[in-house]
Amino acid sequence: MAYIQGVGRTQGTLFPVMLEELIPADHVCRVIDAFVGRLEMEELGFVRAEAAETGRPGYDPRDLLRLYLYGYLYQIRSSRRLEAECQRNLEVMWLLGRLAPDHKSIAEFRRMHGEAVTRAGAELIGFAREVGLVRGEWVAIDGSKFRAVSSSRSVQERQALERYLERMEQADAEEEVEIDATAVAAALEKLRQHAEPEARFMRTASGKVPAYNVQIAVDAEHALIVAQQVSSEANDTRSLQPMAEAAQQAVSEPGTTLHAVADAGYSNGGQAEACENQGIEPHVPANRSVNNRGDGTLLDRTQFHYEEASDTFLCPAGQRLHRHQKKDRCIVYAGQREVCQACPLKSRCTTGTRRLLKKHLHEAALERMQRRATPEAMRLRRSLAEHPFAALKYHIFGHPRFLLRGLRGARTETSLAILVYNLKRMINLLGARTLSLGLTMA
Repeated sequence: MAYIQGVGRTQGTLFPVMLEELIPADHVCRVIDAFVGRLEMEELGFVRAEAAETGRPGYDPRDLLRLYLYGYLYQIRSSRRLEAECQRNLEVMWLLGRLAPDHKSIAEFRRMHGEAVTRAGAELIGFAREVGLVRGEWVAIDGSKFRAVSSSRSVQERQALERYLERMEQADAEEEVEIDATAVAAALEKLRQHAEPEARFMRTASGKVPAYNVQIAVDAEHALIVAQQVSSEANDTRSLQPMAEAAQQAVSEPGTTLHAVADAGYSNGGQAEACENQGIEPHVPANRSVNNRGDGTLLDRTQFHYEEASDTFLCPAGQRLHRHQKKDRCIVYAGQREVCQACPLKSRCTTGTRRLLKKHLHEAALERMQRRATPEAMRLRRSLAEHPFAALKYHIFGHPRFLLRGLRGARTETSLAILVYNLKRMINLLGARTLSLGLTMA
């Protein structure tokens, strides 16, 4: 039985002579083209947004931005792979008018325009607000670790150098030992030349690896990412206020209250109070310390009643704990030794000579935040914040690892990935044809 036969390579064909005929009206390339076409590139900070009058002409940043958006959409992040796509991919040929920039020009564009790409993403969120895809009433804040470029060995060597220099500085201050100036200078030079000084070891699903902490704020209306941040801090305790304020600036109307939902890792009384002063209500479980002395069977702090008028705690036995000292971000209250020693509840209360109790400096804000962290709010957080990270890591990045070094490079890649995520999300909601038409008309 004969096989299906292809067309001979030397046979003439009526192949479409225009690239326009090859791209359907509802293709994602038309959305990318319409979005980039409406941007005021010079105002956003793109270099050479206006062609120079002298010298060799450069590539239009609009074309290179189109190329990167297409690349991240299809998990093509390497500048060399993007260079190859320009020469073989009909969709890319349509987007760039058959331009074929070399990989150095492609890579240089991404290196230079991290902040401009972030501002372009904010323009897309502004458009989403105009068409009703963002309401700005509830946002979910969450963080996830993305692996850095540097290897574990490289970061371990850098941290060893940092510890060595700290010891030498301390020894010099105390005049304990004679310091080899040549060795110190060599260590300083090696540390200065390290390609990624900001990367830190963080706990991920693959163990502790060099990584960055990517933060996002997701609007509750249609799960669009409205704000992002990349930091070298392994935990989230100092990210609540900056992320909530960034989301408020991006999507909230003046005079309205923004509700920010996050997990217990964001518990921070000072930042919660600052958010409330800015018209933001945080819904975060308070991360309380546990009294684990006495095998965890001793009386919990919740059984001690605070009286604001006298600034004292009333214990279950009816005795008072008075302010003892201020320590870090809390105030320590203590019972009287003679009273605690004679108390019939002492064996159930403390193993020391008297009971000590800590009260956070922003205790009231923590309590309000805890009351707002209802089971419904926590379910909303899970449904909003976890899916976007899965899409960013495995549908856009392909694997959760950056290609660019340093915080600046990580922020650039995050901005590109989130811009593509929001475009894909809006296409799913409105359709490519409707979205491209709206971007063109707006």
